[in-house]
Amino acid sequence: MADRRTFNVVILGVGFLFIFTAFTTCGNIEQTVVKSLRNDTFSGSGYHSLGIIYGVFSFANLLAPAVVAVIGPKTTMFLSGLLYSGYIAVFIIPSTWSFYLTSVLIGIGAAMLWTAQGHFLVENSEASTINRNTGMFWALLQCSMLFGNLYIYLDWNGRTEIPDSSRKNIFLSLLVASILGTLSFLVLRKSHHEEELLSEEEGQSLLSTRAMYKHRANTAMQDAKSEFKTMLQLLKTKTILLLGPCMAYSGLELSFYSGVYGTCIGATTQFGDSAKGLIGISGIVVGIGEIVGKLTFLYRSSLRGLRVTRRPLRSRIPSFLSGGGLFGLLCKNNRFRRTSVVFLGMVVHFVAIYLIFLNIPDDAPVVFNTTTQIQPFLAPSVSIALLCSFLLGLGDSCFNTQLYSVLGCVYAEHSTPAFAIFKFIQSVFAAVAFFYSGYLLLKWQLLLMVVLGFTGTLCFFTVERTQSFSGDLQEY
Repeated sequence: MADRRTFNVVILGVGFLFIFTAFTTCGNIEQTVVKSLRNDTFSGSGYHSLGIIYGVFSFANLLAPAVVAVIGPKTTMFLSGLLYSGYIAVFIIPSTWSFYLTSVLIGIGAAMLWTAQGHFLVENSEASTINRNTGMFWALLQCSMLFGNLYIYLDWNGRTEIPDSSRKNIFLSLLVASILGTLSFLVLRKSHHEEELLSEEEGQSLLSTRAMYKHRANTAMQDAKSEFKTMLQLLKTKTILLLGPCMAYSGLELSFYSGVYGTCIGATTQFGDSAKGLIGISGIVVGIGEIVGKLTFLYRSSLRGLRVTRRPLRSRIPSFLSGGGLFGLLCKNNRFRRTSVVFLGMVVHFVAIYLIFLNIPDDAPVVFNTTTQIQPFLAPSVSIALLCSFLLGLGDSCFNTQLYSVLGCVYAEHSTPAFAIFKFIQSVFAAVAFFYSGYLLLKWQLLLMVVLGFTGTLCFFTVERTQSFSGDLQEY
């Protein structure tokens, strides 16, 4: 049994590694690819596509648990993988209608995929193995930011234009990776829980089986309605209202480092023939920053006030899995407070924002048919640009890990709806940021991030102070 569960976790991680090698690479380069298309009939925007994906994802999350409960996590992940592969395939022979249609579909698929992933990992874990399993899954997932972007660097380095042949070869390779990841879900073995359900269903008629699925669907919908009502109640609480700006900021910076900044680097005239290849290197360095941040600043699950050992595994698992955040609690030293890590994240991001303001031309995110025309304050430096990539990844890990931590602490008994609110707010603001990224000059985008980041950090400090004060009173 233990070997089967370990096998399932490894295959799950490998599947996500392949799928997100394709998708994260695609998201990093798609606006640059769209700009390079020599197709007068195509009028799509990579920014708008990513905005649609995150917008649909935010609302589809509300219904995803019901779908997973009815058809099962394995089938859900396979179908979602097909939607991811369809989105990648569109770039081989692009058309505007299919580009935006698959953007909607992948938004739905993403919500189903991540919900099913959490459910499946829970089914294949016990209280004694959950940290190990989430650690293995997280390690495999994070590698997805490395391989695809490395291919982009090797293929695009020295190119000033992206020919159709190069685009087709890249997305054919990404499509193969996505299909391999999708097919790997078929290798997953049934968990002990699924086998028990199947044994109970043996010998039943087709009619009773249909009735069983109908009952399962009704139960899932009732649970979804209950969770939605709890979400509405939590939205009125002081803690969620105070954490709102910090959650919103995480959405803005997510859109910036995952889709906008790479495009800015690729459009910078002063980088010359290496500009397009630097998009891939930037994506790799962002991934390294994410990994370093999570390894360094993740909190042990026994934080003061987080009584995970007194709760069943299924009730505490979202604090590790929601949205691909806290995987593998690897740092057991609780010396730093959450406020220290968030403050570090703010400082790191503000340093990156200031250097980007000086180093990258102001028109970099909005130019379409040409490279940048505006001269930045400093002579653009590749070293500074890549340093900012690292800082963006590092700061993102600081904010996200601590948001998960504080939500798990405050809402220990209602972790699922609390994390659903977080992902909803984060995804909505990421969608909004992608939509304005093609119209606002770089300085205004950076200014919005500074204002919201500073406000979010102050609100986070307020929440932490309130929780510390409450904890002191309880101890007294």
